[in-house]
Amino acid sequence: MIHSGGPGSLVVIVPAFNEEGAIAGVVRSLHESVPGVPVLVIDDCSSDGTIAAARAAGAEILPLPHHLGLGGCVQAGYKLAYELGFEYVIRVDGDGQHDARDVPRIFEKLKSSGCEMVIGSRFVSENGSRAGAVRSLGIRFFRLVLRPILGKPVHDPTSGFVGVNRRALDVFSRSFPLEYPEIEALVVLQRKRFRFEEVPCKMHPRTTGRSSITAMKSLYYIAHVLLGVFVNVLKYEHRTHRAPRSPGG
Repeated sequence: MIHSGGPGSLVVIVPAFNEEGAIAGVVRSLHESVPGVPVLVIDDCSSDGTIAAARAAGAEILPLPHHLGLGGCVQAGYKLAYELGFEYVIRVDGDGQHDARDVPRIFEKLKSSGCEMVIGSRFVSENGSRAGAVRSLGIRFFRLVLRPILGKPVHDPTSGFVGVNRRALDVFSRSFPLEYPEIEALVVLQRKRFRFEEVPCKMHPRTTGRSSITAMKSLYYIAHVLLGVFVNVLKYEHRTHRAPRSPGG
């Protein structure tokens, strides 16, 4: 089983659901890019050979007893990493689209900047990455929505290639958006006055399996996340406006 962390320690978590065709390559590329760093695959109750393939490639496995969805899967990884004492966690998706060679750059940015979150962004510089038409529309829309909330631009708000430090890990291990976590997690960070940075990263096209995101699901995603963003903003404003009265005030 995975050993406990300590000051400066990093663990890479890989949420996976039915990624038998890609997961071994993801694990092997991570071991090559960050040798000696534990790779923890959180299996979201897959019905294929994801666990066997990940274990054969050298990953540690956290098998979930029930299908929790992406947010619950990521939170389970954050919670275990926090309890084991790791200082940094980088999340890499299990479908092989993230380039493991970018992990050291995200890690270095986490350490040098002191930011609570570092996002691996496809769009922070021109690197040839493209998204589908509907997804691109959603990304542009959320850039506009998030800009006044976060107080700074975010180029790739839907990126799942994310590193966090222990302060953010403390928050996310206790409470994390469950269904579509990336954008709502940024709003949660803003409520805590935490900081984020972006570093340019490449995305590979999916080579195995199939994305579950259809045009209709993308529209549902936009509506659902928009509601979650405004609920989080209203919670924050409500708390800040409920300042305690001074004695005799």
